Amino acid sequence: MSKNVNRKVTPKGKIVRRLGVNIFGNAKYDKLLGKRDVPPGGAPRRRNKQSIYGLQLQEKQKIRLAYGVSEKQLRAVYVTAKKMEGVTGSNMLILLESRFDNVVYRLGYCSTRPQARQLVRHGHFLLNGRKVDMPGVLLNPGDVITVRERSAELKVLKENLEVAAAVSKPAWLTLEGAKGTVVRMPERADIPNIADEQVVVEFYSK
Repeated sequence: MSKNVNRKVTPKGKIVRRLGVNIFGNAKYDKLLGKRDVPPGGAPRRRNKQSIYGLQLQEKQKIRLAYGVSEKQLRAVYVTAKKMEGVTGSNMLILLESRFDNVVYRLGYCSTRPQARQLVRHGHFLLNGRKVDMPGVLLNPGDVITVRERSAELKVLKENLEVAAAVSKPAWLTLEGAKGTVVRMPERADIPNIADEQVVVEFYSK
């Protein structure tokens, strides 16, 4: 029997309410926070001063859960970001935004990052004409994403692309029909604020 059979999965709505921010991007969680801006259990959100360590863990959790990466993966992102020129925290977010699954999500092929990660793993997308099924591959300017011919009739992709055609894209990406292109690397200003990345850098730099 798989060791994950009995693993308890926390509903995303509870996670969003606990953290107090819509880390998943889905509009329904904005509505949830608007109606129930209290942690699970119904008690008012505590206003007590949070410890520095507690704040660091919380901000790290926001980023990790938002992008769907493990603790090991996020630490590896930090190590890479630290070696790059510029601000380490901004570099971390830029690297996470450049992930294949996130770009698929940002282009509108998928309505959520988990959905994008799943469809990438199932090989429904081509990267520069080749099938790539690794969500964590980092994309570069000029990279082109297309839907595999055998996957073009998938209902979920067709419906998402219909919606995506009418929605503006981040400035660093373009979508023409079913063809997505990375125009340039994302900048910090292109990335929505979901957490204080500098606090996360402080955590890892101990």
